[in-house]
Amino acid sequence: MRILIYSYNYYPEPIGIAPLITELAEGLVNRGHEVRVVTAMPNYPERTVYPDYRGRLYCTETRNGVLIQRCFVAIRPQPGLVARLMLEGSFITLSFVQALRGWRPDVILATSPSLPACLPVALLKAWYRCPSILNLQDILPEAAIHTGLLTNPVAIRCFEALERFAYRSADRISVIAEGFWDNLQSKGVPAEKMVCIPNWVDVNFICPLPQATSQFRQRHQLQDKFVVLYTGNIARTQGLKTAIRAAKALSAYPDIVFVIVGEQNQLCELDQLRQELEVNNLLLLPFAPRSELPDMLAAADVGLIMQKRNVVGFNMPSKTQLLLASGRPIIASVPSDGTAAKAVLRSGGGIVVEPENPTALVNGVLELYSDRSKVDHLGQQGRQYALENYSFEQAVDRYERLMRALTDPLTGVDSLKAGESLRRFAPGLEKGKV
Repeated sequence: MRILIYSYNYYPEPIGIAPLITELAEGLVNRGHEVRVVTAMPNYPERTVYPDYRGRLYCTETRNGVLIQRCFVAIRPQPGLVARLMLEGSFITLSFVQALRGWRPDVILATSPSLPACLPVALLKAWYRCPSILNLQDILPEAAIHTGLLTNPVAIRCFEALERFAYRSADRISVIAEGFWDNLQSKGVPAEKMVCIPNWVDVNFICPLPQATSQFRQRHQLQDKFVVLYTGNIARTQGLKTAIRAAKALSAYPDIVFVIVGEQNQLCELDQLRQELEVNNLLLLPFAPRSELPDMLAAADVGLIMQKRNVVGFNMPSKTQLLLASGRPIIASVPSDGTAAKAVLRSGGGIVVEPENPTALVNGVLELYSDRSKVDHLGQQGRQYALENYSFEQAVDRYERLMRALTDPLTGVDSLKAGESLRRFAPGLEKGKV
């Protein structure tokens, strides 16, 4: 097949959607398909265009067999409503021109965010007369409203109209967790239009490594320490100040160290709180190259997933799969009724504590600190669950079958119909919801 992937984020951005879509595109190329990706100039998580891509309206490159067509975006480090509209407007306009510069696809796979990208995708679908799949990584504008990122009533109504249009215009919608499925069904999206394909992790790249040989551990003098690690985006939904307050409360345990790895600019606010509280058992470190991620995860005794109380229940952090595959147990400081909590508990690879509660997080850390056999047991269970449910090859299989069913319906049966996809790919979901 010829596959056009429409995604705001792509390589070399190190976290979030970009690594997932990059792996998917390259995995499809390795299966013999032609893939081109229409994307923005890389800018995440710093929210400024990377130096090598500045000053250009368009650029085209090839990496690992994938044709990558990039366009300029009007990005600002801390965008308000007007700046966000400029960002979305520049992307949907300029990316549409790039998408027209190339071969006709058999199928289009579009990711959300960006939600407004559904407009050029719908035009391309009509122009090329091909089906489209909406890969839903977040549900907008609902998530933005819950976290206070979107408050303007007019903007909310506009984005809600865009959301309805996005669901109507796509031939299929791939959701990453059952919470997404339930949310869309409540909005009138037909069950037969949805398939559940969880996000994945490369279980060969991210795998349990010996802690004793971790260069990250040695470089930061963490030998003989019990390391509680958070790595990833630092935003208002994460509630990482809770981790700093928990570290302060654990200062009586000199061998417990918290490590937070994130984008340099995002660490500044956390560092201010660290200094105010005089926390000495905490390291704030900038991102390292993605190639060093397995070694960094190997340095941890425990991995953290952090969310605030008001985060929408369907939110599913991509770091969940990474931590499970690394063989390290998880402490999930997340709402107990949310998708993240259900995923961690279902995997058997971690424990869930009350979000934004430093005492609850302290108790969770001490529970594992005092029982190293439980640390090993949870890590082993999490790794096994990742192998069985989140492997990259399984995800590529599912997307490939979905695309084939849409592009060649006369020669095969759609093996990803709604009921089957939930039973096979979202284990534990009640049968009554199929």
